[in-house]
Order: sequence, then structure tokens, then C-alpha cells
Amino acid sequence: MLSRRQFLTLAAIATATAACGQGPTSSTPSPGPANPLRIPPLLQAGADGRFTLTMKAGTTEFVAGKPAPTWGFNGSYLGPTIRARRGDRIRMRVVNELDEPTTVHWHGMRLPAKMDGGPHQMIPAGGEWTPEWTIDQPAATSWYHPHPHGETARHVYRGLAGMFLLDDDDDKDEAAGAGLPGEYGVDDIPLVIQDRVIGDDGTLVEDPVATWGLMGDRILVNGTLDAAFQVTRPAIRFRLLNGSNARKYNIGFADGRAFHVVGGDAGLLRAPVQVTRVSLTPGERVEIVATFKAGEQALLRSFAGDLDLDDREFDLLRLDAAPGLKPAAALPATLSDRPAIEVPADAKVRRFTLNGSDAINGQEMDMTRIDEVVPAGAVEIWEIVNTVYAHNFHIHEVEFAVLDVDGAKPEPYLAGPKDTVYVPPKATVRLAVRFGEFVDPATPYMYHCHILRHEDEGMMGQFVIVTPGTEAQVNRTLPATHQHA
Repeated sequence: MLSRRQFLTLAAIATATAACGQGPTSSTPSPGPANPLRIPPLLQAGADGRFTLTMKAGTTEFVAGKPAPTWGFNGSYLGPTIRARRGDRIRMRVVNELDEPTTVHWHGMRLPAKMDGGPHQMIPAGGEWTPEWTIDQPAATSWYHPHPHGETARHVYRGLAGMFLLDDDDDKDEAAGAGLPGEYGVDDIPLVIQDRVIGDDGTLVEDPVATWGLMGDRILVNGTLDAAFQVTRPAIRFRLLNGSNARKYNIGFADGRAFHVVGGDAGLLRAPVQVTRVSLTPGERVEIVATFKAGEQALLRSFAGDLDLDDREFDLLRLDAAPGLKPAAALPATLSDRPAIEVPADAKVRRFTLNGSDAINGQEMDMTRIDEVVPAGAVEIWEIVNTVYAHNFHIHEVEFAVLDVDGAKPEPYLAGPKDTVYVPPKATVRLAVRFGEFVDPATPYMYHCHILRHEDEGMMGQFVIVTPGTEAQVNRTLPATHQHA
């Protein structure tokens, strides 16, 4: 990946050359050196029926011959992909072999608060945590990562993250996504996109910038620098995860080709949506299907925008198509029959104002304070009011639909189902939020900006889900030592 100075110099040369009628266009794929895209292995349950994730320190060679100190799950960087089906009973064993406490949060999972892995479920150094829950939600691309209050940015930056894919038992039905590519690692490809600063010695540089925290000038995809993937099927399903601490990506192909969005954070769309770009802020996921011709080369790219968060252009992944591809099958017209979120006429409206980078509604996060109490199964309208620069907003446990952004309807692929949303500078985003049925008045879920420095600095709040009609009885103060091991 070029430095900013090299990029600007080459861009100037390219512009001058193009003016003389010579040289490639800006959308021409770069055939430069590349490394085979690493595909995270699928995690298998052990003889005891548990999935084991072990957090530990190690070394990773992002640059050949230059080992870097990193953290990972079951390895030196990132973690394996967990895959489960609706109805499965998940039994986890999370082991912390690091020299400091941390947590593991199941981002996008609908599950009891005690199993959520937020900052109240700390795992001490040398300890372990054994959460269990039953998968009861539609097919989706979710993920897992640490969530220790005040330390999430550093723990994620060092490499602690992984995919958690959910399937439906009835996925042979067209209404559950039949016809979508589904062979993991072949035509169903996870892409964990992260920006990092890599020093001359190959190590990850932890040097935060003002306002945003840890931001990089080089791209890792599944932990691979300068990644390339060999396309062997005519249609490929990419599960894109913005696993960065702060950066926003505007993703498309260098040649401008169209592709289809088939899923958002919380599951499949009702029907495919054709686009040429998708935008992702930290924590957001999107599933896309792209088609390729035999023997061609394509380039997945993130295009520069007009914010500090997306001010650079990055080549994400080179795609080299095999010479013998068959024509791609048509996508199904219907992907999901899940009901839309219906907002009752008397729905409760809650407003959350994002102040600076460290407060919501004028208050910094307090582990002992319950900010909101929600009746189980409720559908509410949440208004996210951003008074400053760019933020985003993630709510644990729920799924939501984006009603509007400053009064305008969102692009169809961004309407939902979602659990994380971009909130533009000085804009208001309205959400229709559907809550689950897991009642626990003493254990909170989180809502927060997913720019990790902002989350760590206090732009986070807590809510509990309770039996309807008991909201006024909830103790809004938790003990200072409140946690579940």
C-alpha cells in the first residue's frame, strides 16, 4: 500500500499522462504483488460439545520476515469463524490467557444479558467464561470482539475479533435465501476489513490520532496485507465486516461494476438490491453477491469520501478469476420473508444526543447507572441526534430498521435489518427498534458509538429489559462490583 505522499505523487503523474491520452484510467486494477487471502478456519465443537476460544498473545508476520506482537483467538491474530444454525444450543468456553482482564461480546446476537459479553462480564487474566444460549434469530452475519470498558479499542486493534455466522434450518426454501452462494471459503467468503499502521519493523503501531483514536494507512483483510483471492465460481458472496476502530469504508469495484446487496447487519434483505457502492462504519456488516467472468481480474476498493473517517482510497482485495467459470445463476427474487418492524401508533420515543466524543445525553458511561428501562418485546422509536462530527450507533440485543436520516429515507440496503448505523455530522437518525424477550432487571445491555475511542471515553449507556408493567420498580443503580463471571 502506498504512502499518502507516494499516492498523491502518482495520482498527479497519472492525471498528467491521461491528459495526453496515455496511461490507465483510475479504475484499472493494480496487478501489483499480492498475498493469498487468509480464510479463517471454521471452529468445531470439542468432545464436550463446547466451542473453545482462547485469547492469547503471539506473533504475526504481516510483512514477510518481520514478526509483530499481536493478540488472537486460538492463534496469533483474529479468530476462527463460528457457524451455527437456528435452534442450536451454543455452549462456549472462553479462556483468557492474556495478562489482563477482558471480555468477549457476541455482536449482533439475540441472547440473555448475562451471556452478552459486555463490560459487566469481565474474564480475569488466567480465567474463563462459559456462556450458553440457544440461537433463535434469522440467518445473519454477526461477529465477536472484546468489550472491556475503557480498553476495547486497544484489544480489538491488537487482533481480537472473529466472525459468527448464523444459518436458518429452513434455508432450502427460497424465502430463506436459497440460491445464494453458500460454500464457506469457496463462494461464501468472510472479509474482516481493518486499517492498521505497520511500522518499518513490521509491528502494529499504536499511535492514536486526535478525535478518532487508532487509525491506519494500510489495510488488512482477514489479517492479510495486500490480499488476493482466486475466484473459482461465477458468483461470490462476500460477507463484509468493518472491523476497524474508526475508519469508514465506501466499497465498490474499481471498474464500477454493479453487484447486489443481499444482507445487512441483522440478516437477509427481503430482496436483492443492486448497487455500485456500499458504505460501512465500524461494526457494520453487509453481505453482497458479485459475479465474475472467466479469466478476468477485478479489484475491490474503498473510495475516498469527504470525512476525516474516509479521506483515503484503499485497494482492499484483488480478485483473479479462473479461466473456466460457468455463467452465474440468477439470484432469487425473494431472500427473506421475515416481517417488517411495525411501529405502534403509541410507540415510546427515546432521544439520545451524542455530545462530543465522550457522552450521550450529557452523561458519560457509568457502570453502576441504568439509563433506560425497556419492556420485553417492545417496539420503540429511538432518535439519535448527532450535534457534532461523524459517529455511529450500536444497540446490543436488538434489531432495527432505519426510518429516516434527517428526514430522508435511507438507501434500501441500509434500511435494515440492522444493529449498527452511521450517524452523519449534525444529523438525526430515527430507528424503529424491536427488543427481545430476555428479562433481567439487574443485568444491562449496552448502546454506544462504535468508534471505539468514543466508546472507551464514555459515549455509551445501559438499558435493561423487564417484564412489561414493572418498569417503575427497577433499581436504577447497580453495585460497583456488578459483574457475572
